[in-house]
Amino acid sequence: MKISIGANTILYPTPVLIVGTYDVEGKPNLMTVAWGGICCSEPSCVAIALRKATYTYGNICAQKAFTVSIPSEKHARCADYFGIDSGKNANKFDVSGLTPVKSSLVNAPYVEEFPIALECKLIHQIEIGLHTQFIGEILDIKADKSVLSEKGMPDIEKVRPFSYDPGAYAYYKTGEFLGAAFSIGKDMKKKA
Repeated sequence: MKISIGANTILYPTPVLIVGTYDVEGKPNLMTVAWGGICCSEPSCVAIALRKATYTYGNICAQKAFTVSIPSEKHARCADYFGIDSGKNANKFDVSGLTPVKSSLVNAPYVEEFPIALECKLIHQIEIGLHTQFIGEILDIKADKSVLSEKGMPDIEKVRPFSYDPGAYAYYKTGEFLGAAFSIGKDMKKKA
């Protein structure tokens, strides 16, 4: 039997996304975002939700662009730091020792050391309440060759992303392979 635990921001898995922006003076900034994910396939889009009080919020509004880098497990410490310090107070690239790379397609940086980066042009901004949802059209995805499968697509076991548990305020590794998508449930379709 289920019991009510009230309205909350519990959803699993919750991604750990690193949003890259430039401020109005061109200083690169990073912020960890958990409220985000793919929101459209045509055009390819990603949505992230930020509070207005964040430095990144103002940067996205000013530049109309952002990147989303996906860190691997070995960068969990940096990802955590990017979410607890403000770009107003520190240059997070300098503190972390990571390398900013200027996107060739949008006015935003991504993290060289992270295996995947999405380059996004802001196409929609929706005020929800405490958060604003920014929807970015993905113009390109940059991926390290070392994390690609034989088919040329990112391999989750090589990328080694991790997720955030909003109920426990903790990070977790990605789990084991369960089965092929659009395949393991086919036998149920025949019964319908």
